[in-house]
Amino acid sequence: MENATFEILKGIQASIASLRDETVLRFDRLEARIDRLDLGMRKDRRNAAGMLVMMRATAGDFDARVSEVDERVAALESRTG
Repeated sequence: MENATFEILKGIQASIASLRDETVLRFDRLEARIDRLDLGMRKDRRNAAGMLVMMRATAGDFDARVSEVDERVAALESRTG
């Protein structure tokens, strides 16, 4: 009986050690995935900021050109009017 209890305890101890090793491995993999996702998010944020700057510049340029056309149309209308 005492021998069987000892064997059962050894089996439980081995299972706990195996579970601990598997858990550490999974956390290491998870941490690596999170690091890759974080890096990708930083790149996406930087790209989005760059796109926003380009969009604002394009919109500003477009607005300036439309204003220029409006002024020309107004000048032409005043000549004929």
